[in-house]
Amino acid sequence: EVQLVESGGGLVQPGGSLRLSCAASGFAFSSYAMIWVRQAPGKGLEWVSGINSIGSTTYYRDSVKGRFTISRDNAMNTLYLQLNSLKTEDTAMYYCVRVRPGDCYSGSWCPVGRPWGQGTQVTVSS
Repeated sequence: EVQLVESGGGLVQPGGSLRLSCAASGFAFSSYAMIWVRQAPGKGLEWVSGINSIGSTTYYRDSVKGRFTISRDNAMNTLYLQLNSLKTEDTAMYYCVRVRPGDCYSGSWCPVGRPWGQGTQVTVSS
């Protein structure tokens, strides 16, 4: 069965950095596009970033563009999200999500379903 395990979150001050990881198993990781989504307290799920199966094309919502970098290591079945210049508004639970073939993954307009993993908490506070 598909398993996605997020890690790397933590508490940082505004302007700080974190690198999130998503360890994947139970499927052919290199054959799937992947996305990162997040959910702030009391808010709905929000699309953050997407990457194609090869890792050659990336997408970001406007509010994180220039600050976040999505990448993947297909040999290690791992997805990453580098978060730099963090803002308080980035505080949320972050999840990685496998994209079904043909589904939207390249922009904030993409519908976001319920994540399968446990998520990793990012808290940005002074």
